[in-house]
Amino acid sequence: MAGRGNRTDSQGDLSTALERKVRVQPPRLYRVLLHNDDYTTMEFVVEVLMGVFHRTEKEAIEIMLHIHRRGVGEAGVYPREVAESRVAKVSRLAREAEFPLLCTMEPTG
Repeated sequence: MAGRGNRTDSQGDLSTALERKVRVQPPRLYRVLLHNDDYTTMEFVVEVLMGVFHRTEKEAIEIMLHIHRRGVGEAGVYPREVAESRVAKVSRLAREAEFPLLCTMEPTG
């Protein structure tokens, strides 16, 4: 004798619940940006890109030159919490080194 509410045939409540698909949205991504200024050294920007954003030396130099020429450049794209953490770390490192390097984030798309 089956208990009430425990039907598992195709008409039962349990199988209907199992058939529903859960749609999970991917996390919104944020671009972390470094802004050019007249005081922060190029070497420091390269160190930040390598240390905080795990860029190779070649990538870091290319990004640093882009920032220098264009005024702003993308250091990486991350979920919100990771982007916030990287912005905070860069800001702390810049403050400790007495550089005014500005690091911001913005949503992608």
